[in-house]
Amino acid sequence: MSKDSPPAHCDLLVIGSGAAGLNTAVTAAQLGLQAVVAEKAERFGGTTAWSGGWMWVPRNPLARAAGIVEDLGPVRRYLQHLLAVDALSPALEAFLVHAPGMVQFHLQHTALRFIDGNTIPDFHGDAPGARSGGRSVCAAPFDARVLGVHLHRLRPPRDILSFMGLSVGGGADLRHFLRATRAADSAVYVARRLARQAWDTWRHGRGTLLMAGNALAGALLHGALERGVRLFENHAAQRLLVERGRVAGAVFGAPNGPVEIRAAHGVVLACGGFAHDAARQAAWFAHAPTGREHWSAAPPENTGDGLRLAEAAGAALDTALADAGAWAPVSLVPRGDGPPAAYPHLVERGKPGLIAVDSRGERFADEAGNYHSFMRALFARHAPGVPVAAWLIADHRFQRRFGLGHSKPWPMPLGESIASGYLQRAPTLESLARRCGIDAEGLRRTVDAFNHDARRGEDPAFGRGRTPYDRMQGDAEHTGPNPCIAPIERPPYYAVKIVPGSLGTFAGVAADAQGRALDGAGRPVPGLYVAGNDMASVMRGHYPSGGITLGPAMTFGHLIAHHAAGRTPARFD
Repeated sequence: MSKDSPPAHCDLLVIGSGAAGLNTAVTAAQLGLQAVVAEKAERFGGTTAWSGGWMWVPRNPLARAAGIVEDLGPVRRYLQHLLAVDALSPALEAFLVHAPGMVQFHLQHTALRFIDGNTIPDFHGDAPGARSGGRSVCAAPFDARVLGVHLHRLRPPRDILSFMGLSVGGGADLRHFLRATRAADSAVYVARRLARQAWDTWRHGRGTLLMAGNALAGALLHGALERGVRLFENHAAQRLLVERGRVAGAVFGAPNGPVEIRAAHGVVLACGGFAHDAARQAAWFAHAPTGREHWSAAPPENTGDGLRLAEAAGAALDTALADAGAWAPVSLVPRGDGPPAAYPHLVERGKPGLIAVDSRGERFADEAGNYHSFMRALFARHAPGVPVAAWLIADHRFQRRFGLGHSKPWPMPLGESIASGYLQRAPTLESLARRCGIDAEGLRRTVDAFNHDARRGEDPAFGRGRTPYDRMQGDAEHTGPNPCIAPIERPPYYAVKIVPGSLGTFAGVAADAQGRALDGAGRPVPGLYVAGNDMASVMRGHYPSGGITLGPAMTFGHLIAHHAAGRTPARFD
């Protein structure tokens, strides 16, 4: 924790320390502003530190360097189709125009580096303008030893998603962990990763080779420290200071009492959205009438502080979106005497040998499809007021090869998952159905029909494996004709219950193309900016591709810093 006291005055005050907040501060400091970051939690990094670290950035410099060149025409067509609009909003246009420049800014000025997503497809591969790669980047692995004494100020990877505390990245890193018991190169890779983790834990108290979102948060934290950004954890914003119609600063609850910080160039709200605000969930999530029927994978500190502060200062909330949250199927992992933890199912649903069924034992979606669309299909299967749930069904071969949710693949034991009731196991499909409360005859009919087609690699019901995104989610080493499909036929059988969850929220504060908060008449609230999940999603509650949260979060942090500094951001065309 910082041992110095917050300054009474600064140029730009940032509330929240995820990618949006830290990138705003890093960019502002690079442009010559004195920036302060105040964080409610005891560590920095926000939701970003628990995320996959992917950013959707069409026309990014890494893609162009690889010869993947496109203009904005196809990108606009893709978004117009999915958002069902004739023209994109000014804020969305600003994101598309300036996102590549945000990446280039870091390549030129900071230690943040990226790996390309040149083989990462858009979610909706059959939509006009979709691409099978070249529109994404991810934070490159980051050696956090450069943080020195500040290492423990960074939020660690989420425990239920990590392996032995390791920060596991997507792509090749995850692939090696899934292949470690079957391929020599992967076994060597994982052994080296585990050896370094053991050494780091002994030497530093945690891992220092950061991957995915933890790498993004770590690199941005490093950039902030390098540029003299003042960083204060355990500082919860209580109210904004409004003087002569302008937001002039904020008051914080701090360990040693209330603290007042004034900002000459503005205040930025980047508090992470309302993922754990039960009242707003009850109002905006149709499936959560009391606000308790939804389980977010975001950090518990994301309780809607930014929305509350913005409203009190005269800003308007934008809730007229297709969906108020970034839906994802989650399972509930028992945690002793405390509440269960939400485990997001983002990876294994596309692997061959799994299906998802409702209480009737019937499939309802392409399991390999993106998590947001998967949940939309599940919601559509339930009448209003009926609790929403489904089950992932797999056989022994699948579980031991890929794992199922929080239950890990071979050679990790299953005893704890089974004993806690998290993982259901039975010798037959009928007995598994009875254990889960699923219609047994319905499940048998569904699996028989699925297996009949799966032996040919086909899925006439939902077309699983037809899009590039589906196939990426599958198993490239599967010997069948479809990397996403295999019969479910090797007992014992397993099931994990999934319930409504999210990775974050979409509804938020209305904002313009510079990231300025807007009032009910569409006018900027003087001195107030908003970014990240506090800002209403520029995608209007739709999910075109992975990284449509972090891409805009980083880009609007970039734009806000330039606007506050009175500078025009350089374009990368």
